[in-house]
Amino acid sequence: MGFIHRRTSKQAGKVKNLLGLALSRLAVARRPRLARKSISRGDVGQLLALGHQDRALHRAEQVIEEEKMLEAFDMIELYCNRLIEHAAQLDKPNECDEDIREAASRIMFVAGWCGDLPELLFARTILANKFGSDFATAAKEGTSIVDPMLVWKLSGDKTNMELKKKVVKDIAAENNIMVDFSELPGVGVQDRSSNVPHRHEFNHETMY
Repeated sequence: MGFIHRRTSKQAGKVKNLLGLALSRLAVARRPRLARKSISRGDVGQLLALGHQDRALHRAEQVIEEEKMLEAFDMIELYCNRLIEHAAQLDKPNECDEDIREAASRIMFVAGWCGDLPELLFARTILANKFGSDFATAAKEGTSIVDPMLVWKLSGDKTNMELKKKVVKDIAAENNIMVDFSELPGVGVQDRSSNVPHRHEFNHETMY
């Protein structure tokens, strides 16, 4: 398609610069979330050791929130790198490879969810001009062109009981603590209000 070694336009170059800045900021944004995740997991372990399973389940929500965002950050990093590497394709959006269109749609979606990465909002504006209003609207709304796993990681319900129980059980196992949720009110009933989307395991190698 003639993209190899082609110079990028001014707009495509600006997208590259913005995404590069976002990657730098991403490295900084990870640190406090990693710290909060570690502290929250420690809190859950301490609460379980004291026999406060109900409070441990509640505290698990913070663990879930931080884990989901950190995993989303990993995905965002891949999308940014993909677009930076193949920015020349953005000058002919109708001829873009499918993986470039997917990366663009996902960057446009996450721009509205990641206040930690303001550069993505500016990149989204340029990408919207490149790909058109219909594409931009679908991307912003997180419809079928956006990976459902990414949508769930950014907007899914962190209070899902089954997910909280899994987190608590994992932390309990790490600390050799037995847990039994059967006597806690409302915990024995499976929560189907926010199911994790079914998809193949996310593979970093598929982006390259």
